[in-house]
Amino acid sequence: MGSEGLNGPMSILIIEAFYGGSHKQLVDLLQEELGDCVVYTLPAKKWHWRARTSALYFSQTIPISEHYRTLFASSVLNLTELAALRPDLGKLKKILYFHENQLIYPVKKCQERDFQYGYNQILSCLVADVVVFNSVFNMESFLTSMGKFMKLIPDHRPKDLESIIRPKCQVIYFPIRFPDVSREHDKDPESFFKVLMHLKDLGLNFHVSVLGETFTDVPDIFSEAKKALGSSVLHWGYLPSKDDYFQVLCMADVVISTAKHEFFGVAMLEAVYCGCYPLCPKDLVYPEIFPAEYLYSTPEQLSKRLQNFCKRPDIIRKHLYKGEIAPFSWAALHGKFRSLLTTEPREDL
Repeated sequence: MGSEGLNGPMSILIIEAFYGGSHKQLVDLLQEELGDCVVYTLPAKKWHWRARTSALYFSQTIPISEHYRTLFASSVLNLTELAALRPDLGKLKKILYFHENQLIYPVKKCQERDFQYGYNQILSCLVADVVVFNSVFNMESFLTSMGKFMKLIPDHRPKDLESIIRPKCQVIYFPIRFPDVSREHDKDPESFFKVLMHLKDLGLNFHVSVLGETFTDVPDIFSEAKKALGSSVLHWGYLPSKDDYFQVLCMADVVISTAKHEFFGVAMLEAVYCGCYPLCPKDLVYPEIFPAEYLYSTPEQLSKRLQNFCKRPDIIRKHLYKGEIAPFSWAALHGKFRSLLTTEPREDL
């Protein structure tokens, strides 16, 4: 899909090979707020095929334009292939944005990992002029994993990649404005529902809302848990209306993450904004965003805290969040994105 501006030539070319979830949120926000953008996207389906083949597709569908000055793409796109197939786009200021990185992305079985996905992201970084990550955790986990990752190559390995790529890198947090939730296997729903079923077995009174957009097959645990939790369930499933989504968040007292993978965590911060008390793993990106009192180390710790909250809900209803939310807002971050995406025309364009 492509969209051209109505008020003259657009100088910022935004390419999103996986237009859904937080990827869609960011593209929509930049297009709405910056205005000087033309956007080309592919639907958020079959992620692996998008990563493998979208560069060739975009090379054929994006028209040549002398007005483009900046190219902004998420790391799903193989930027190296696109720049080679379209030298005119390769000359632009190329910005690569990492919502997640494939070097530490969890897989169900280690042997399922396709080396090519992480390798393509490294190649894209080498071609990009600026590499932006949505958190320090995302950036550091990527950069410090490259050496180990490249050892998977049997011989004649490339060297010094971190020292080449790191100077290009910076962190600009994901700007929060729209709802974003997901419920895929990397969020570890088994742990989440196991804790909730334990609370129910203890006879504690609580209600739960499970909200999320599903891009892949839904794990069996969801249907099993919905049946087991019975009358404790208030809401179940994706809410396409952001107003409905925020309304459910505002009715909740606690928001829980049991993620085994998270590079930022938009939904958690949105819930905190709506007044929820967050409980997150003491791992991944969470210590970067949330104060220590909102972090837990084991499922047992999570269960114990929830048991106490069930018995004394007034404690969390009176609680004032002790962290910062403002630094993650579009209001705080728009200046960084604007300066990133606007550039002086180069003489060779």
